Amino acid sequence: MANLKEIRNRISSVSSTMQITSAMKMVSAAKLKKAQDAITAMRPYAEKLTELLQNLSATLDGNTGGAFAEQREINKVLVVAITSNRGLCGAFNSNIIKEVKNRAEFYKGKTVDVFAIGKKGNDVLRKTNAVIDNQSAIYDDLSFENVSAIAEVLMDKFVAGDYDKIELVYNHFKNAATQIVKTEQFLPLAPITGGEAISSDYLFEPSKEEIVLTLIPKSLKTQLYKGIRDSFASEHGARMTAMHKATDNATELRNQLKLTYNKARQAAITGEILEIVGGAEALNN
Repeated sequence: MANLKEIRNRISSVSSTMQITSAMKMVSAAKLKKAQDAITAMRPYAEKLTELLQNLSATLDGNTGGAFAEQREINKVLVVAITSNRGLCGAFNSNIIKEVKNRAEFYKGKTVDVFAIGKKGNDVLRKTNAVIDNQSAIYDDLSFENVSAIAEVLMDKFVAGDYDKIELVYNHFKNAATQIVKTEQFLPLAPITGGEAISSDYLFEPSKEEIVLTLIPKSLKTQLYKGIRDSFASEHGARMTAMHKATDNATELRNQLKLTYNKARQAAITGEILEIVGGAEALNN
């Protein structure tokens, strides 16, 4: 059995760890509220924009998506891996890394590059995959304008023919304890089906075609922004959950160590009493 000093040191160490994880849990909970409100408020807008684009496109003939809808033979694929800049959030980052590797395996025999958004994904994926860029600084100022700049880079790469397909891989925020890994096609635009066409009684100014071509870039920027916002909220939810579990585990370990310490201390005291009694008996004899 470890001596009392060693057990005291372990208790002190575990208690310090517990304070750190508890503080991180509270910080993540505060950040989660803001991130959750942002993605919750944005989803109806993104969904309505997509619905509007589908309704307009359903009334048009031919390839209305321009260069962004061009369907090419898939030889070069770009996977956008959206992770976080920090760890201590459970399987949040590892799930994305695993899915990116699965996508690379799915397109085996084709050229698959990775566009990293987040330091953790970049650090791991660059060892096994071709990472062409890392935009981890986006989290320093997460705004629609900054994300739009990244979306424009991706759109330019597709239009220039650098890649035949671009996919987004990110964690979809369901609630604080649940994040769902999603893979979305970013480019080319998926064939638009379903939805009721807008009534012909409406007058469009400018034309429907011009409206669609204007909405497509905005829709793509919104799609990427929503994915990053989803991931950002999921990160704080995953970290809060992970730190909650870590705090619970540290509390349990500390209680076990205290019990072990008390038993060892009791045994030491009992031994000392026996030695005193034995010494007194020896003197009496």
